[in-house]
This record gives sequence, structure tokens and C-alpha cells, in this order.
Amino acid sequence: MKYLGVIIGQGRQTLSPIFQQAALDALRLDIVYEGWPTTPDGLVTRVKGMRSASVLGGNVTIPHKEPVIPLMDEIDGPAAQIGAVNTIVNRDGRLVGCNTDVEGFLRALREDGGFDAAGKQAIVVGAGGSARAVVLGLAQAGAARVSVINRTLTRAQALAGDLQPLAVHTVIEAFPASDETWSSAAVDSVLLVSCVPGSDETAALIPPSALHNRMLIYDIAYSAHESPLIEAARQRGAATLDGLPMLVYQGAASFKLWTGSEPPLDIMFDAARTGLARQLEGASP
Repeated sequence: MKYLGVIIGQGRQTLSPIFQQAALDALRLDIVYEGWPTTPDGLVTRVKGMRSASVLGGNVTIPHKEPVIPLMDEIDGPAAQIGAVNTIVNRDGRLVGCNTDVEGFLRALREDGGFDAAGKQAIVVGAGGSARAVVLGLAQAGAARVSVINRTLTRAQALAGDLQPLAVHTVIEAFPASDETWSSAAVDSVLLVSCVPGSDETAALIPPSALHNRMLIYDIAYSAHESPLIEAARQRGAATLDGLPMLVYQGAASFKLWTGSEPPLDIMFDAARTGLARQLEGASP
């Protein structure tokens, strides 16, 4: 028996164990995928346990994507560029930190959002690890300009400064979350990606007046309930995309790194949607 799991913050929820286990079972692999709630103080011990021969690796999610980096023996290119690890692969006791978020984001954008970013202007809200993956992905896809809007301007500036050298054809600019910023940035932008965790925070940062019907509004968060941002976008006549496809696609890329096998995407999506439906049932009065 081999093991995989997701290192997740205490009290947080994730669908990863549901759809990853469904894929493992479909391929009849003798592997168990678990949830590993971990406190910041317990991260070192958790990662040390992943060196066991019985552990193939795991996923990493908020708030551990950045703190886990110094605990790795090796970091792949995307993880180094983004400054965040979302996948760990155990190679004979050596832990390799990887990042599949860029791949997951771009695949969802193209296949589920039907959006080609080449030559387009986009807004990215947030400046954390997920936002870094999104901005790098947009640069790789050839976006003309990416405006990074964040409540703390210095974090947005740091993101832009780190990623601009990697963006050959894309201008990356940082802006504070102000009315003036939104009125200017939204006019010519046809994609808005929210990388802000928590629907209340997102609603506070993004005014409905910034949304228009030429935009694709992409909220990378996923929830059993439609987010306020997605709801507002629909009311403004904008196309929308939530974070479930990105979650599954990045998980599928991780699956291939661990097992060497092509993941059954249809089974992963079915399991993820079923898991969301159960969350919705559990939240009902």
C-alpha cells in the first residue's frame, strides 16, 4: 500500500481527496489519498514523514505553499518562478517541489472558458501564490497586459517585479485597489481573474461597476454556492468560470507526476462535482 495526501491548513476543506481517490480507484492502483490537516508549527514534521518509502508525494495548499519551499530537496522550474509549491514528489527519499497551478489555470481558461489570452488585456486581483501562477500563465499565453490589483500595493509590486523578467511579450503592472484603478483598468480588459480567498474579501475588492459584458470573469475559488463575484458578473451579462476546472486540472497534472499514468479526467470531474453537491446538502438547514 502506498500513500498520497494533501497538506492543508487546519479547519480548511478541499475536494482533492475525493477526486484523486476516485481516479486512483478507477485505475486500480493500490494507493490511498488522504487529507493531512497541518498547522504551521507542524509543517516540518509533516514533510519529514513524506520521505517514507510508502509515501509517493502529495499536494500542498493554503497556507503552506510558500513555507514548504525550504523543506524541499529540489524545486522545479514553475515552482521556482512562482515561489510556491502545490505538489511534492518523493523520489527515493528526495522531495521535489513542483507547481502545476499554471498548467491547471491555462487548461481551464482555454478548454472550459473558451478564452485565448494572446494579445488581450487582463486584470488579476490578489498577489499571493495563486495570483503569481495566474500572472505567469497569462504571460506564457501571450497576454498583452496584465494589471495586478491588490489591497496591499507593495505585494502587487513585488509580484510584478519578480515576474516581468519572465514575460517576454506581456507588460505586468501593479495597482492599488482604488476606484481610480478600477475605472481605468476595466475599460479595455476582457478577462478578470480573482485570486482572493474568501467571497467577502473578493466582494469588497471588486466593484460591480468594473464588470462588463465583454469580460470573462474567472473566480479561481470553488464553492458549493455560486460566489458573489460570479453572481454579480452574470447580472452584468459577463461570461463566468469558477475554480473547479482549475482544481481538477492541476490535480490531474499532479496525478501524472506521482503515478506516471494518464488520469481519468471524466471520473475526476464527476467525483469533484459530487463532492461539491454533498457540501451543499450538508450546508442546507
